[in-house]
Amino acid sequence: MRPLLRTGLDEEAIVDHGKSSFTTHTNYEKDDLESHRAVFVGVHVPFGRENKRRHRHRGHRHHRKKKDKDFEEGKDDGRESPSYDTPSQRVQFILGTEDDDLEHVPHDLFTELDELSFRDGSATEWRETARWLKFEEDVEDGGERWSKPYVATLSLHSLFELRSCILNGTVMLDMRANSIEEIADMVIDSMVASGQLKEELCDKVREAMLKKHHHQNERKLSNRIPLVRSIADIGPLVSPNSAPSNLDGNKAAERRPSKVGVSRESSTIDFSKVDMNFMKKIPPGAEASNVLVGEVDFLEKPIIAFVRLSPAVLITGLTEVPVPTRFLFLLLGPHGKGPQYHEIGRSMATLMTDEIFHDVAYKSKDRTDLLSGIDEFLDQVTVLPPGEWDPTIRIEPPKNVPSQMKRKRPSQPNGNASPAGELEKEEDHNIGPELQRTGRLFGGLIMDIKRKAPFYWSDIRDSFSLQCLASILFLYCACMSPVITFGGLLGEATKGNISAIESLFGASLTGVAYSLFAGQPLTILGSTGPVLVFEKILFKFCNDYGISYLSLRTSIGLWTAFLCLVLVATDASSLVCYITRFTEEAFAALICIIFIYEALEKLFHLGELVDTLNPIWLFSYYMCKKLHGEFVGSACGHHGPYIPDVLFWSIILFFTTFCLSSFLKQFKTERYFPTKVRSSISDFAVFITIMIMVLVDYLMGIPSPKLHVPDRFEPTSKNRGWLIDPLGENPWWTLLVAALPALLCTILIFMDQQITAVIINRKEHKLKKGCGYHLDLLVVALMLGICSIMGLPWFVAATVLSISHVNSLKVESHCSAPGEQPKFLGIREQRVTGFMIFILMGCSVFMTSVLKFIPMPVLYGVFLYMGYSSLKGIQFFDRIKLFGMPAKHQPDLIYLRYVPLWKVHIFTLVQLSCLVLLWVIKASAAAVVFPMMVLALVFVRKLLDFFFTKRELSWLDDLMPESKKKKEDDKKKKEEESRMQEEQEEMRLKVSFESSNQLSIPVQTLSAR
Repeated sequence: MRPLLRTGLDEEAIVDHGKSSFTTHTNYEKDDLESHRAVFVGVHVPFGRENKRRHRHRGHRHHRKKKDKDFEEGKDDGRESPSYDTPSQRVQFILGTEDDDLEHVPHDLFTELDELSFRDGSATEWRETARWLKFEEDVEDGGERWSKPYVATLSLHSLFELRSCILNGTVMLDMRANSIEEIADMVIDSMVASGQLKEELCDKVREAMLKKHHHQNERKLSNRIPLVRSIADIGPLVSPNSAPSNLDGNKAAERRPSKVGVSRESSTIDFSKVDMNFMKKIPPGAEASNVLVGEVDFLEKPIIAFVRLSPAVLITGLTEVPVPTRFLFLLLGPHGKGPQYHEIGRSMATLMTDEIFHDVAYKSKDRTDLLSGIDEFLDQVTVLPPGEWDPTIRIEPPKNVPSQMKRKRPSQPNGNASPAGELEKEEDHNIGPELQRTGRLFGGLIMDIKRKAPFYWSDIRDSFSLQCLASILFLYCACMSPVITFGGLLGEATKGNISAIESLFGASLTGVAYSLFAGQPLTILGSTGPVLVFEKILFKFCNDYGISYLSLRTSIGLWTAFLCLVLVATDASSLVCYITRFTEEAFAALICIIFIYEALEKLFHLGELVDTLNPIWLFSYYMCKKLHGEFVGSACGHHGPYIPDVLFWSIILFFTTFCLSSFLKQFKTERYFPTKVRSSISDFAVFITIMIMVLVDYLMGIPSPKLHVPDRFEPTSKNRGWLIDPLGENPWWTLLVAALPALLCTILIFMDQQITAVIINRKEHKLKKGCGYHLDLLVVALMLGICSIMGLPWFVAATVLSISHVNSLKVESHCSAPGEQPKFLGIREQRVTGFMIFILMGCSVFMTSVLKFIPMPVLYGVFLYMGYSSLKGIQFFDRIKLFGMPAKHQPDLIYLRYVPLWKVHIFTLVQLSCLVLLWVIKASAAAVVFPMMVLALVFVRKLLDFFFTKRELSWLDDLMPESKKKKEDDKKKKEEESRMQEEQEEMRLKVSFESSNQLSIPVQTLSAR
């Protein structure tokens, strides 16, 4: 393979401060190398880059030496640095250094490729042909539109040609210039001084460099973009280190009059040519990298220049978007090699989007650093054989790209290397400060309050978002039906002692208090099945033995609240660290399946209710005719009446609600409408669905079952009030006996509350404000006591409702490059959504005139959607799918790389068996012991430690904390202290006296004089 340029002497590129820099002579080959077979390289482009400066090894600094000394010693690098075996090691050294100024801090880059276009045989302008923000976008052959973003595939030959260009071309780092004219003058002076360019060609090269730039977006924009909006949007994007566009800087060189181009001092930005939709995708503080390649008729050999400006300069008309230019790459050559120049330009632009070379380009001190960055890039690329891949196929941007941090880290010595990602996995399983025992009374509660108090105002301020309004409307509709249904079932079980109005009032009161004072306000409180079973058993017991149900229930509730306070005082919530993913997923999967099952069960139960409420519909048409009946009404046809099938209509409403909610929730990823419209539709998906289905049901006029809300705020039973005496008519010993069922009830409340809290607080949700398990349990305990005294139902964390609440508040990045998937940033953590949901629930008594139009099948469809959507992201169901997949069709799941497939299946079968057992217990009369069985899952998980290795469990599940770990750490610390003490005893100077006494003097206290 013949290079485009022959390698000559490689001297250090001098930092240019406005003067000409010295470069070496270069020789060029005129042979065309297009006959060589092109091997294409798949480039791994990272999704994002942190704008913050990374502080690495502080011990090294660059030291500039005199050039003549470097030349004598034959060094390419003017720094005192160790020898490097590989380019990767040199790059790690470059990125690990610190600069004294802030001019070399890496910024996000927008890269643009411009090529000289010709008309009538002469170059007329620079025309934009491609651009990069994260992925490549090309101007299609028709010139009317941009291509879809795709992963750049490069010719390996062009990468080597690019390396030759950097090796033999002009490299000018930290150039100080204020306009394109000054840049052109300095580059040309350097080329002439090095012999790369003849003196008589200077004017032609300068004229070519200063040709006008035509960008793809300069079409019909002047009538669409208001000036004020343009200025407001452009302002934040200018780098703080770049010079403003209207500063009076150093004037351009005046030795040649400028007839082409615009002087920077008198230039202004033409906002009518700015594509504001694309500009919104550019991160604030971004800078530009311009790649200029083209063919000219006056050159016999190519000329190359790589320029880094310091500081970055906003040059009018050079870039598609008004961001300051930091880098400029120029390649001009003779006719006949246009495709080759184009590929070299693409290679340069793609290199600038690589996370590692991007940082190297900012921190390079000389040409050698740039070459090391290219060599390191070549070490990482993946080569595809030309006969096995069609390079015209555009690779879609991937959803996830692995981190490039391992390219910045030094490799581990032999024998000490750990599998990739294992260190991160170990860190993920470390117990946070929220679950560490303090050893003090109420110590965990005090730490929770100290941790959450600083965020209280932000919990209110962060709720000012349209997304929070959508979450309030969605969860209000989702919470209303189960609370009312639970109240109705409780009323049947207790013969009206506690019914729908008490359930509404209790949910509102408990939810408001929890939202205001809990440690994790994202958790939604609700009713649970085991609580209902407990209430049924308790009422039957009281009814059989003539004991006042409400009074005994109040005693049990007060004892339960007291025992929960004891758990808070003793930091019992720290035991939550033993609840791993194994237990969480089994519990969450069961609750989601129950939600789906009950939604379907209630739907088909509507058929029985309709027939019961409308006995006339039990007569068929033929029976009516036989009994000589007469059809009356507008629904009667010529051959008999039209009797609407309410059950069938309910099924239509049910599944339409589910499908429409799912579709609208995913509407954010569709291609229709602007981004803001799609995001708003996605946020309000469930509420929009409910409104549409209510309207359709109203227009159809079919008497489907509707939501029934109590319209009076008074106790259901006339024999009770809003305050219940714990003793009442019961004997005094019931106050003491109530402690026994309260113990079981405490376990029920503790397990339901804390497992849901663990699921909400998982690291996958990227919560930034911390959590408070002890504070959560305290609020639940206090409200449980209050609800017991007032005769209201008990409420704890509801798993599916809480997961749906968190999912409705997910925040994704808005500033995403073309082709880049929006990145999940975290959850909008605040208290207002939960507060407003339960405030509206309490006010529902006064909104019956509106709520009576909501069909129950629509709410059941919302339940189905909530249960189905909550199943997403549960690893357990992904592992179940593996049973029916051949190995070659299985997805590239991370745990399949480190755990044998048969062990994955065994782990799944154990978890599935536990899930089935929990389902059987919850569906039977023994549902009251359901929390005990959930607790038993922790012990089942502990038994898996004897079958799986610690490393395998770290990928399939979370590692359980070792009970002996703290004792071992304490023992090691004591041994270390005793060893240090012995060493200090040995380092003492002993002086003997005649009286057989000795004086021991520590050596460190002696000083030399």
